[in-house]
Amino acid sequence: MRIAEFSAHHVRVPLKRTIRTASGGRDANDALVVCCRLDDGTLGWGEGVPRKDVTGETIDTAFEHLKQSDLKRQLGATWADLAAVVRDCDALVMQPAGTDGRDCFGNAARCAVELSVLDAATRATKVPLSAVTALHPAAMSIRKSQPRVRYSGMMMPVSAFQDWLWVRKLKRLHFQQMKLYVGLDDRQDLAMVTKLRRTLGEEVSLRIDAAGSWTAAHLEAKLAPLLPHGITAVEQPVCHADVDQLGELRKKLGVPVILDESLCSFFDAGKAMEKSTCDVFNIKLSKCGGFLPSLKLAGVSFAADIGCQLGCHAGETGILSAAGRHFATSIADLRYVEGSHDEYFVKEPLTIENLTFEDGGFAPALTGLGLGVTIDAAAIARLTIREEHFSFS
Repeated sequence: MRIAEFSAHHVRVPLKRTIRTASGGRDANDALVVCCRLDDGTLGWGEGVPRKDVTGETIDTAFEHLKQSDLKRQLGATWADLAAVVRDCDALVMQPAGTDGRDCFGNAARCAVELSVLDAATRATKVPLSAVTALHPAAMSIRKSQPRVRYSGMMMPVSAFQDWLWVRKLKRLHFQQMKLYVGLDDRQDLAMVTKLRRTLGEEVSLRIDAAGSWTAAHLEAKLAPLLPHGITAVEQPVCHADVDQLGELRKKLGVPVILDESLCSFFDAGKAMEKSTCDVFNIKLSKCGGFLPSLKLAGVSFAADIGCQLGCHAGETGILSAAGRHFATSIADLRYVEGSHDEYFVKEPLTIENLTFEDGGFAPALTGLGLGVTIDAAAIARLTIREEHFSFS
C-alpha cells in the first residue's frame, strides 16, 4: 500500500443560509478538499476548513503548507498494514511549523491530508475509518464503539422571520441539547435565550457560544441576564487575548466554560490545564489538525478530568460530517456532539449520502469502508476554484 498522488482542491461551498456569529458572517465556505490516490487506484478524501480567526489560516496559506511540507518524504513509505499508516500519519507535520506560537497554524491543511490518507487506507484494508481509533495508543482509555450518536441543535440568529422559522424547526426535531450563538447584540441575545427556553422547555440543555466576542472585564455583566434562563455552559466567552483571565473568573460565573478558538493544539490544552481556564475542551477535527490529534486531545481531556465535546465548523461538508461521525461513535463520554447539519446549511454536501441527523438529533454509526460515504466528484469538480497535484512517483 503506497500513495501515488495527492490532489488538492479549493472548493467554494455555497451555504443555504447566512452563517452569522460574533466572529463574522459568510454565505459560502472556502474548503480545502484533498484526494489521496493509492498505487492500486483506491481514492481517499479529506477536508479542512481554514479559519483565519481560529488557527490563522486562509485557503491560500493552506496550499502553501501543502507545498512546503514535503509530503512525499513524510508519507512516501510502502505500508504493510493499517497500523503503519496510522503511525506515519500520526507523525505528519505541516511546514512552516510553530510560527504562531501555538502550533496550530496549518491544522486545517493537516486535517485534509490526514483524513484523505486514512480514508484511502481504511478503504484499501476494508474497514471503516473508526477502526483507526483501536490502533492509536492515545485512545486506549477512551475507546468505546457505539451504534449511534446524538447531536446538539444550533441556533444562529439571522433575521426575525428566519429565526422564527428555525426555532419552530428545532422544536419539531426534539433535540436534547441546544447551542445558541450570542455576542452580536445584548438585547437580541436575551430575547433569543428567552424564546428558546420558552419554546423548547426546561428539560433541554441550552448552552451559549460568544465566539470570543466578550472581554474579561465585562464577562460577568454580559452573562448576568442570561443565567436565570438555565444556561448550562458558555463557550469561548472571551477573546483569546483574555483567555488566561478565565482561571479566576470561572470561580465567579456559576456555569461551565468551554474553550473553542483557544483550544486548537496540545500547546493550548497544556495552557488551559495550567491556568485552569475551562471545564470542557471543544475539539474540532479541522482546527485541531485531524482525526489522530483529536483523539490525543480527547485522551488528554479525560485524563485531566476535563469534559470533551466534538465540535464542527458551521458549513462543513459531508466529508467532515462523516469523519466526525466516526470520531463520535468510537470514543466514550463526549459531553456534546455537533455536526451533520448538511441538509440545513450546505447546498452542496459533496457526498451522495445525506448524513443529516434525524429526529432527536440521532444518527447511526457509519459502517462502510473508509469514511463510509460516496464522494460526489462531479460536485467537487463543479465547485473547484483552484486545483494542484502532488505526485509521489
